[in-house]
Amino acid sequence: MHILISDYSGHPFQVQLSRELARRGHRVTHMHFAGFQTPKGNLTVRPGDPDTFAIEAITLDTPFAKATFVARWRQENEVGRRIAARIAALRPDVVISSNAPLDTQRHIRRASRKADAKFVFWLQDIYSRAITAVVPKKLPVIGHAIARWYEHLEFALLRGSDRVVAITDDFRPILIAHGVAESRIAVIENWAPLDEIPLMPRENAWAQAYYTGDGMRFLYSGTLGYKHNPHWLLALARRFPDAQVCVTSQGEVADKVAADAAAEGLANLTVRPWVPFADLPALLGGADVMVAFIEPDAGVFSVPSKVLSYLAAGRPVLGAMPRQNLAARLLERQQAGLVSDCGDTADFLAKAARLAGDAALRGTMGENARRYALRAFDIENIGARFQGVIADQAAPKEKRA
Repeated sequence: MHILISDYSGHPFQVQLSRELARRGHRVTHMHFAGFQTPKGNLTVRPGDPDTFAIEAITLDTPFAKATFVARWRQENEVGRRIAARIAALRPDVVISSNAPLDTQRHIRRASRKADAKFVFWLQDIYSRAITAVVPKKLPVIGHAIARWYEHLEFALLRGSDRVVAITDDFRPILIAHGVAESRIAVIENWAPLDEIPLMPRENAWAQAYYTGDGMRFLYSGTLGYKHNPHWLLALARRFPDAQVCVTSQGEVADKVAADAAAEGLANLTVRPWVPFADLPALLGGADVMVAFIEPDAGVFSVPSKVLSYLAAGRPVLGAMPRQNLAARLLERQQAGLVSDCGDTADFLAKAARLAGDAALRGTMGENARRYALRAFDIENIGARFQGVIADQAAPKEKRA
């Protein structure tokens, strides 16, 4: 079949799936929005990729206005229209769409229907929950009406999908309660591309040039947005003045963290741009403790993918997130990190001190993390599960005619 995978963000594991499905004999077009500001995966065709594998970047004529509501809404619709135009031109058999804002997703699903392609909604997050938590605060007069509209739109798109691939079983009762047929729901948890995140020694040459000093290295690598309260990073820097708190991120929140650290004189907290994906293993390997946090409003239904990269790198995780979040449950179940509740800074810092003071514990948790990743992130098994989702929904058009 011809499979089009549209990953709005351009994250690493989605393109790994595209490569795996192409390796299995399918023609695969991997599409992403180049203007979205987030860490990117390996988004160029490389030697050894199948001839049936292609990557397309969707671009806009102006920079993406992430922080401006109306301009962003217009641009998300325009991205949707441009992806829709490519679907109309390529006429794939199946479209799998991940991470798309709801306005973008609406265009993608409509184009899939017009092209007689089966549509798979790869559900990474329940966006309307986040919109309900954020938009009414920013737009007090019309915010609640906007939130209700997006809740209606999101579940209408989910109900109208041929299949829904949810990243956690926690989504299943919510989907069913909103009218999504249980027979259409498959649960496939996210992963990190193991073949591209090998274990690296702490004192690798790249890390020695990147990190400063000989003390403990706490690392936060990934996006910083409304789901993330950066006070955890500032608290770490205050509590451990001899440690380095390294933040690898970009955007308004990252800029504010840097400004707040400078205002407090926290020279041990550094904020730097995202590194190329090829350098990510060295960055992760050079750290002692990985940091992850998420706010309660989004914490149940949003699974931080950065945690999966941390696990693949074989490093312990220090987390602040709701206990019911899949990532929190995973870290505690696999004994791969220590997790605090979102409101308990004292407990978070106590657990940071425990990790900082116990090299043996860090080593054991890092080993547990990598062992879990080796077991759970096997791309052949994951590819087979996605192929099963696709195969029971679609055959090539000439066979459907």
